[in-house]
Amino acid sequence: MSLKSELSAGIIKACREMNRLGLNQGTAGNISCRYEDGMLISASGIPYEQLEESDLVFVSNEGKYEEGKVPSSEWRFHLISYLTRPDVNAVVHTHAMHSSTLSILNKKIPAIHYMIAAGGGKDIPCVPYATYGTPELSEFVAEGLKDRNAILLQHHGLIATGASLAKAMWLTEEVETLAKMYMLLLQTGLEIPVLPDEEIEVVLKKFDSYGLREKS
Repeated sequence: MSLKSELSAGIIKACREMNRLGLNQGTAGNISCRYEDGMLISASGIPYEQLEESDLVFVSNEGKYEEGKVPSSEWRFHLISYLTRPDVNAVVHTHAMHSSTLSILNKKIPAIHYMIAAGGGKDIPCVPYATYGTPELSEFVAEGLKDRNAILLQHHGLIATGASLAKAMWLTEEVETLAKMYMLLLQTGLEIPVLPDEEIEVVLKKFDSYGLREKS
C-alpha cells in the first residue's frame, strides 16, 4: 500500500470514527494529514460513509488543489497549521458539542485538570471568530497553534493536532472530555478552582513520556 493510500484510508476511518464517538455530526468537521509538499484532506460535502480514497484531495503548500475536486471549505486553516507547526502531521477539526458550546461563550478551558497539559499549555484557548473558510480565520488559527496543540474557534468548534492522525484523534477526545467537565463545573455556580501554572509546567515536562504511544 502506498503512503497516499494509507493516509487516505486513515482519514476516512477517522472521519467515520469521530461521528461514531459523538465528536462530530453529519458532514461537519474535517480531517487532514501532511503529505509530500502539502496535505491530503477530506472532500467538501460528501457524507463520511460514502467517502472513498479517490475523494481525498491533495492541496499543495501553495494552496493549489487537484482539478475536478473540491477540498473541505476549511482547507486554509489546515494548511496554515502545517506551515506554522513543522511537528504537526495531522489536523482534526470537529463541531463537538461541549467544545463548540464553550466556543460560543468565547471561553477557554482553564487548568481544571492536569490533562489540560495534553493541549500543550495551561489552557485550551479560544481564538476570535471569523467566517469559516476565510484567510482571516486561518490567521487566527496560526496564532493560536503557535504554542498549543489544540484550540477552540469562537462560535465554531475545536481543532486538535498531532504528530500522527492517531494522536490528533486522541487529543480531540481528551479536549472534548475537558470541555464537558468544565461545562458541568460552570453549572454548579461555584467558584471553579484551577491548578497553578507551576504545576502545569511540571505536568508538561512529564508529558514528554505520557499519552498515546504508537507501535513502530
